[in-house]
Amino acid sequence: MTRTRRLGLMAALAAAMVWMSTGCTVISMGGPYTVDNDDGGGDPLNKPFQRMIAIAPQPNWGPDDTIRGLQAAMAAYEDDPSILAEYLTPEARSKWTAGGPVTVIQDAFDVVLPPPRETGTTVKIMLKGHWAARINEDDSYTPTSAPWERPFELVKVGQGYRVSDLPPGLVLTESDVARAYRQTNLYYLSRHTQDRQVVDRVRLRLNTTESFAQTVLKRLLEPPTEALRGAVTSSFPSGTKIESIRSGEDRVVINLSGPLDPRDLSVAEALKGQIRNSLGRNEIAKGRSIEIQLDGETYSIDRPDTDDHWLDDDIGDTAYYVNTGAVRYLSKDGPGGVVAGAAGERREGYGHFAISAGATPLIAARTSTGISVAGLAPEGLWQEVIRGTDLTPPTWSRDGSLWTYDAKNGLLRYDPAKGRTASVEVPEELDRLDVTRFRIARDGVRVAVTIGPNTVQIGSITGGGAGMRLANLRLLTTTETGDEIHDIAWRDDEHLLVLVEGQAGQTLNEINVGDGETTGVPLKDRLESLAALQDRVLAEVRTKDGGVKLVELNQDRQTWADKINSEGGAPVFPLG
Repeated sequence: MTRTRRLGLMAALAAAMVWMSTGCTVISMGGPYTVDNDDGGGDPLNKPFQRMIAIAPQPNWGPDDTIRGLQAAMAAYEDDPSILAEYLTPEARSKWTAGGPVTVIQDAFDVVLPPPRETGTTVKIMLKGHWAARINEDDSYTPTSAPWERPFELVKVGQGYRVSDLPPGLVLTESDVARAYRQTNLYYLSRHTQDRQVVDRVRLRLNTTESFAQTVLKRLLEPPTEALRGAVTSSFPSGTKIESIRSGEDRVVINLSGPLDPRDLSVAEALKGQIRNSLGRNEIAKGRSIEIQLDGETYSIDRPDTDDHWLDDDIGDTAYYVNTGAVRYLSKDGPGGVVAGAAGERREGYGHFAISAGATPLIAARTSTGISVAGLAPEGLWQEVIRGTDLTPPTWSRDGSLWTYDAKNGLLRYDPAKGRTASVEVPEELDRLDVTRFRIARDGVRVAVTIGPNTVQIGSITGGGAGMRLANLRLLTTTETGDEIHDIAWRDDEHLLVLVEGQAGQTLNEINVGDGETTGVPLKDRLESLAALQDRVLAEVRTKDGGVKLVELNQDRQTWADKINSEGGAPVFPLG
C-alpha cells in the first residue's frame, strides 16, 4: 500500500510570494506573504508580478514537505538559484542542470509516499499529475495534455531529507507560469516579402533586475523560434546591444550600440518597425514616441501616429461567394454583382475557389483535371495552369504565386509572372502522408497542412528562389477518434479556424498557431465551409430544403447572422 497526498496550488510552508516590478522587497520568511509592491508606478514598460521566494528545507520536514519545497524552489530558481541547491545532496547538485525545456504541469498533483514501515533513510516517492505544456529553450510554448509522473529518491541526513537524484530541467505549475511569464509577440522580417513583418509568439519570464521592455528587446535581438527559422530575418545586425531604456510620460528612449549604419535608412525603418510592433502590440510604450539612439545619438524617431505599413493588410477586403457556379462579390448590405470575366459566368465543375491579393486579383479553381486561373477582369478567361487529378484546393501566397499539393508530384508552386510551375522541397516524412489541405497564411510565411481526416500541422516556407522549401512542420491539433476536420481557414497571421465534424455535432475552434491557445466559437447551424479575414468570418450553411445560405459571425463572437438567405455559398476572401 502507498500513501497519497494532494499538493495544492501554493506551497504554504515552502515559499512566500511578493509583488515585484523592477524593485525587490525583503520580507521575513515565517510563512506565506503577499506584499503589494508595484514599483513600476503603472508604467507599462514594467510588468508587476508575484515573485516566489523559496526557503531552504527544514529539519522537521518529512519527504512530502521537502518535495513541496523543492517545487517552490524551482518556481523561484530564475530569481534565486541558491535555494534549490540546498534541497540536493552534493552528488545530485553536481549533476543537475536547469537547462532544457521547462515542464509545465497542472496546479494540483499527488505525492505518492511509501508505506510508513518502508520509510527509512532512503525514501522513494512519485509525483503524479497532468502535463499541461512545455516551454522550449527558444521560449516557444507548446501545450500538451497527458498524464505526468516523476520519481524522486530522498535520503535522510542530519538536517532533514535531501533529493539524491533530480532529472534535468525545471518543473513549474500553470500558476507558476501565469505568475512569472508573459505571452509576448515578437516581430521579424519576412524573407519572401521584405515589406512584411511576421509575428512570433513566445513566453518570456519577467526579470526582477530589468524592465519588461528590456526583456522583450533583448529577446528580439536573438533568433526567432524554431517555427520560423529560415523563414524570417531581422534588421538588427549581429553584435547589436541594448545599452539602456528610459521612459517619460510621452517618450521612450532606447539606446543601442553595435554595427548599425546611420546612413542606411531602409535598415533604420525596418528596425523601427520591429521595435514599435514588439513593444506597442504587447501594450508596452503604447501611445508614446519611441526615440532610438545609437551610442547616445538619435538614430530614428517613431511617433505614435506614424503609419505602420509593416502590418497593413493591403490585400483587399472584398468578400466573394458562389451562386450556382458563378462567383459574385458581397456588398455591404448583402448580395452583390457577378465578378468580371469568365469567373462570373455559371460553369459546372469549377470549385474550391481562391483569390489572390492586389488591385487586379486572379482567381483560381480546382477542376476534375487540374487547377485553372482567370483574371477578375472583362477579358479574364479560364486557363489551366496545373494538371492533376489528386490536388489539394489552390492557395495563393502574398508574393503572387499559386500553390497546391499533388499526391503524386508533391508540393507545386505556379508563378503567373513567369507562367511556370516548379516543385518545392518538403520534409521527407510529408511525402508518405495523406495531405488533404494546404493553406498559406496572409503573411506569406506560415502554412497550415491537414493530414488525413484528423490532424493539422503548421509549418513555414523557408529560403528563397530555387532554395524555397517547406520546413519546420509541427503538430497543431488533432481530433478524437471518429471525428474529422471539415475545413480550415486563416483569420489572420496568428489564428487558424478549425472546423471539426464529430459524432456529437460540429465544433469550431480558433487556435493561435504560436502557442496553441484555443478559443471555441459557438455554432447554431451546421457549416459546410469557412472563410475569414481579420474580424470577419463567413460560412456556408445547408438549409433544410437542400439549398445554401451565407452566414456571418457577429462582433460578439458568440452569434451568427444571415447574410444571404438563399443561393449563397462557398465564401472566399483574398488569400488565407
